[in-house]
Amino acid sequence: MQAKILRRLHQINHPNSSNFFLIAGPCAIEGKEMAFGIAEKVHRICLELEIPYIFKGSYKKANRTKLDSFTGIGDLKALEILRDIGDHFNVPTITDIHSVEEATLAARFVDILQIPAFLCRQTDLLVAAAKTGKIVNIKKGQFMNSDAMQHAVTKIRASGNPDVILTERGTSFGYQDLVVDYRSIPIMKSFDVDVILDCTHALQRPNQKKGVTDGQPAFIETIAMAGIAAGVDGLFLETHPNPKMAKSDGANMLPLELLEPLLRKLLLMRNAFLMSQKL
Repeated sequence: MQAKILRRLHQINHPNSSNFFLIAGPCAIEGKEMAFGIAEKVHRICLELEIPYIFKGSYKKANRTKLDSFTGIGDLKALEILRDIGDHFNVPTITDIHSVEEATLAARFVDILQIPAFLCRQTDLLVAAAKTGKIVNIKKGQFMNSDAMQHAVTKIRASGNPDVILTERGTSFGYQDLVVDYRSIPIMKSFDVDVILDCTHALQRPNQKKGVTDGQPAFIETIAMAGIAAGVDGLFLETHPNPKMAKSDGANMLPLELLEPLLRKLLLMRNAFLMSQKL
């Protein structure tokens, strides 16, 4: 399955790369200029470092704490921006879907459909995503045991689609906090799927009294490095030029200027991990 993703990447001129792949972009599509600016910088960095790149942006934010929270700039407008970014930079794109109807709509514009963590048990949604023929990335629910995610994988495959990815994004721990159990990476890899670690949502502190999700972005590097050491196939990072001004999830996003030095450090760890596998 990973080969199918990699064949779609602009980095096809690096066929022997054993690097992890990167899903990165803003939490939500806030506008064309912002989205293209982020895509251009991340794409340039990934080309230089030979990291396969997938652009991420939510065309709609359905899971909001407050009624007046930002949800998007319009479905078709945001989806067209995602399609244009994929065409312009020759990279795959990924976005969240929340209903059966959205699966069909979003599949017209992006390469990968993402199932939000809270919806990972919704059978009709998983089947609809699978039947589009797109790659399906399922985020592990914050309430789920990693072993139970094999049933989500089965739903996709039994619907005629072999191309499924799983994403670890932390587990609920007490109130308004998450922890990452790194055992979930080898457990979910045993289902014969690629496993991604969401390094930014794993640091959310959701459901705050003020009605805006909080986060701990200072630990993004820690989460990512531990994931590489555990053998994760890819990393998911939300990034923004000015997270404080982001219209969604700014509290746990990585400032765009910090992305390149972080990736360089992670590549060193990846090389060490691959060498350890040969011992």
